[in-house]
Amino acid sequence: MSIEISNESGIEVPERTLVDVADFALAAMDVHPGAELSMALVDTETMAELHMRWMDLPGPTDVMSFPMDELTPGGRPDAPDPGPAMLGDIVICPEFAATQAATAGHPVEHELVVLTVHGVLHLLGFDHAEPDEEKEMFGLQGRIIERWYDHLRAQGQAQRQQARDASLLNTIGFTSDEPGATSER
Repeated sequence: MSIEISNESGIEVPERTLVDVADFALAAMDVHPGAELSMALVDTETMAELHMRWMDLPGPTDVMSFPMDELTPGGRPDAPDPGPAMLGDIVICPEFAATQAATAGHPVEHELVVLTVHGVLHLLGFDHAEPDEEKEMFGLQGRIIERWYDHLRAQGQAQRQQARDASLLNTIGFTSDEPGATSER
């Protein structure tokens, strides 16, 4: 996946985390690995302008998605490989997200993760205008986020185990001069 991120919000955000969770969500939705996605982080004034221009709604919002190519997650089994495509743009307002996070009582980083996955799902054609659509989209969003956090925990466990192993090998006289190679001192 090619994911570009541009932070024009004036607020420091964990950009690497947002790219990683977007990549994770796209992979979970079986989007072609050559797909391209653009993410922009904007201030409340810019988001309010976009919200009015594209949704005819006043004031800023948390996230907006602008799809480019028509894609179906996983594609049809009888269709040829769809190949890479430009998915579109996700625009997030970190300041608005911070307010929502405070109201919900969770970290801003989590709110940004939720908004990123939400934006990805909108790019893939999911919506929440009707109750059944909302149930499907928010259920899927919750499952992807849960799997994302499971993935992070597993990575952390693997890194801690690797550090313990290296420490143990070092104390018993083995060193590692290059990845995968051990030798006795």
